[in-house]
Amino acid sequence: MIHPLAPSRLRPLPRLAFLLRRGWQRLRRPLTLGVRVLVRDETGAVLLVRHTYIEGWHLPGGAVDRGETLGQGALRELREEVGLEASAARLLSVHARFGPWGHDHVALFEAGPWQGKPTVQAFEIEEARFFPLEALPADLSPATGRRLRERFKGEPVSERW
Repeated sequence: MIHPLAPSRLRPLPRLAFLLRRGWQRLRRPLTLGVRVLVRDETGAVLLVRHTYIEGWHLPGGAVDRGETLGQGALRELREEVGLEASAARLLSVHARFGPWGHDHVALFEAGPWQGKPTVQAFEIEEARFFPLEALPADLSPATGRRLRERFKGEPVSERW
């Protein structure tokens, strides 16, 4: 579902906020923790989101808040970004991501039983949609593609995001 206020291209204000936040995090917390959540529907399709500030389709997720466990962060991000309530999230893997905007460790979770209908909840999400594994979007983020191949095609799990 496309957010009614979102144009089909990146919006400058969320992009600027994203870059400013990343810069501040790099100064304040050089290492951050992030989570991504793998959600499948009854047909086996995977839920992907498009952000307003970066290109491509990604698994839902984000930063873990202070005082929050990785699992709590995964469930919160799922609720905040796409409006789904999951009863639990199972840890699948942990990956390091080192880049010019900071250093992260990203934990990949698989959502347990969930309820709701994916709807755009956050200002940062432009669209959320389920895709069959055999019909993933052409502009799937490289890291998301790697995680899906590791999980469903038996590729070795990489330590790098």
